[in-house]
Amino acid sequence: MSTQANRAIHKPQFIRGDALQIPTYKVLKQDGNLYKNAQMPDIDEALAQRIYRAMARTRMLDERGLASQRQGRLSFYMQSTGEEAVTVGFAAALDDQDMIMAQYREQGALVYRGFTLDEFMNQLFSNAKDHGKGRQMPIHYGSSELHYMTISSPLATQIPQATGYAYGQKMAGDGHCTVAVFGEGAASEGDFHAALNMASVLKVPVIFLCRNNGYAISTPSSEQFAGDGIAPRALGYGMHTIRIDGNDILAVLEATREARKIAVEQNEPVLIEAMSYRLAAHSSSDDPSGYRSKKEEAKWRDKDPLERMKNWMIQQDWWSEEQDKELFEAERQLVMAAMKKAEKVPAPHPDEMITDVYDTPTPHLEQQLAELKGHIQRYPEVYPKAAAALGYKEGE
Repeated sequence: MSTQANRAIHKPQFIRGDALQIPTYKVLKQDGNLYKNAQMPDIDEALAQRIYRAMARTRMLDERGLASQRQGRLSFYMQSTGEEAVTVGFAAALDDQDMIMAQYREQGALVYRGFTLDEFMNQLFSNAKDHGKGRQMPIHYGSSELHYMTISSPLATQIPQATGYAYGQKMAGDGHCTVAVFGEGAASEGDFHAALNMASVLKVPVIFLCRNNGYAISTPSSEQFAGDGIAPRALGYGMHTIRIDGNDILAVLEATREARKIAVEQNEPVLIEAMSYRLAAHSSSDDPSGYRSKKEEAKWRDKDPLERMKNWMIQQDWWSEEQDKELFEAERQLVMAAMKKAEKVPAPHPDEMITDVYDTPTPHLEQQLAELKGHIQRYPEVYPKAAAALGYKEGE
């Protein structure tokens, strides 16, 4: 039993839920200046430019991804506009061997680690070169080579998985950690609480990174929980916690570095709550005008994380407005070229549907595939791509 649990009192003393309010760690102002008494993290020009270029590519990827969905070229898309400092910044603070278990808005981490535009587009179009063989809906990326677990649609499933994976890392003693990224809405799932309790009890090297962007689809934070955000919850599980300005790239970088030290060197879990805002819709299927105002969005557009980092880099003489224009135009062209290339790649062969499920396809899967092929053969005009792959022609 803990020392605190043994401390006795002799009159009823209740502690209010709002008795403790966690401050927000900030380093960089929107104009590019540092806050008074803020310490500059260890970052050089090369790292700063790599981070900023990854943020810019992520934004262009999102811009063209949504436009393509609106054009009917993609079935679905999710943007991370306004949250790039979180999604790129935390990845920059990790070792490349650390495992990332993301939710579905962390494409910036993949960009930073080197996931190519071709790989992004192959997944979005579910073509034959897609690592997932076309079995996932768009934006469900994954890369074993880059230690990025494939995205799962259901909320919070990755949080307890991260605890388990980190336990394996602790047993292996390889000096690596796992980062589970999720939104504040996912923190309302039971998996969140089970994962944090298990991580604290087992003392594993895991970082729980909550991207608090203010909304769980259309539900504002004020209707999700009554407490002081997500960070205080970690205290109930006896773990380290910090709240940071998620639009401040330097705060994200430094906080994640320090969290990683605690996780790896002390084998203890850490919770980071990054305060940000989802400038875009929840997904291409969402219309945010139904639940938030343009005035609210404009307020947060003035806190654009890319603009903030650009202003700081210009002050360091590491960047210029001209370079900025050239970068975004170049990235836009690269994204469009990769998209056109991926569109021309054929869909996966129907036989791929049952590979990799078991070491050897089971009889019932083979039977189902045979029935599917028979159906396609009867109606080739309805499934032209699959029929072409199988060599079926209309009228045969």
